[in-house]
Amino acid sequence: MLKSYYSDVKHRMNSAMEHTRHELAQIRTGRASSALLDSVKVPYYGAPTPLKSLANITVPEARLIVVQPFDKNLLFDIDRAIQAADLGLNPTNDGTLIRVPIPALNEERRMELVRLVHHLVEEGRIAIRNVRKDSNNHIRDLERSHEISENESKWAHEEIQKFTDGHIDKLNELQNKKEKEVKED
Repeated sequence: MLKSYYSDVKHRMNSAMEHTRHELAQIRTGRASSALLDSVKVPYYGAPTPLKSLANITVPEARLIVVQPFDKNLLFDIDRAIQAADLGLNPTNDGTLIRVPIPALNEERRMELVRLVHHLVEEGRIAIRNVRKDSNNHIRDLERSHEISENESKWAHEEIQKFTDGHIDKLNELQNKKEKEVKED
């Protein structure tokens, strides 16, 4: 019974980690990455559609993203959507594709991004700790209702703490990696 519960706990913690990883991927580091445009939604037949579903996004240079729509009629809409996404990017439309140059970051902006990285990772840690708290409460309830023994409960709490520590360590590694990436030129 507890083994299936552990897999659920791991799944919930992994989901929190993936969410944090996704959020960190959207932070602009001065280097081009197609993940910067993941949040861009383009109106397509009246519905907001992810840009990556409507265009081929490539990174030919370290400071340039090229967006080539599958349908040339969408060029203007994609250009507007990138500007409206408030990413601090200024796309240029040449009639066949859109070039999105990535400007270099100044020191003040880098420190601002480092603070944002710390904030996002802390939100991830909080999410993982909340999963731990819910899990521990559930284990405690099982023990109180005599569905598991006191020893099983103690062992389960230790296992959940191991999962938590492992996921927090991974988040710390992500934070250090992203922080280093932001500080580099």
